[in-house]
Amino acid sequence: MQVLVATDGSKYGKWALEWVARFPLAEAPTVKVVHIVDLRTLRAPFMLQPVVAGTERYLKAEVAKFLSHAKRAKEEATAAMKSLRLRGRVVTERGPVAATIVTAAKRGVQLVAVGSRGLDALDRFMLGSVSTHVIHHVSCSVLVVREGPRAIRRMVLAIDGSAASKRAVQFVLRTMSPTANARGQGPVMVTVTHAMPFLNYPELRQAGSALVEECSNKLLQAGYRVEQVPTIGNPADEILKVAETHEADLIVTGAKGLGAIGRFLLGSVSTRVVQHASCSVLVVR
Repeated sequence: MQVLVATDGSKYGKWALEWVARFPLAEAPTVKVVHIVDLRTLRAPFMLQPVVAGTERYLKAEVAKFLSHAKRAKEEATAAMKSLRLRGRVVTERGPVAATIVTAAKRGVQLVAVGSRGLDALDRFMLGSVSTHVIHHVSCSVLVVREGPRAIRRMVLAIDGSAASKRAVQFVLRTMSPTANARGQGPVMVTVTHAMPFLNYPELRQAGSALVEECSNKLLQAGYRVEQVPTIGNPADEILKVAETHEADLIVTGAKGLGAIGRFLLGSVSTRVVQHASCSVLVVR
């Protein structure tokens, strides 16, 4: 699997790389770490325009800081790759941060890992706003890292029966290992949840429960431990609630779901989950 890791030198960027190293993938990944220098974001706190007469010395000094930071970030990422025994390379690119990540993700990449936050805006850029842009515009799956690396023992898999939801299930079945990161605790526990609307139609609830059961059976056959949690309510809120209640290490969800007429738009749900989850989130395309 080709994995792209975006780092800005912050702890969140470093965590993204460490998460990839510990992520329970069925096959070892080939990793490309990219640090992006966006000189167009350069501003003095008192400036309204990129260049104002009398600020040239300040700007040159700030550019030097940008480039020095980029060099240091690349060196740290290279050392981390070696320490984590990851195959791949570390590169520095220039351009708008979010757009550059999206472009890089088109080159055969199957997974992008990015921190949920980054360096302070006055220092470099806010990687958090970048992560939101990335999950909406890349054509591959995105892992949004919110905390330091941990063994994945419990996952919440949110489904709705859509094509994207089915791809999320297939990602767990084909790309991830049920035991690779359980560290002697047995197979990973997957909580399969499906949020049904507040509608008084028993057949909808039956269909939702059947969907959860069908998915659960596939996961059991693949070697996972499984628990079924069909719920009723707002999808994003229910996913977050289930993740918190079950102390999830990771939430897995599709990037898009059924249309509003069919049930709900999971695309907006995945965005809300990424923004408000207390654990890391994998958005599958």
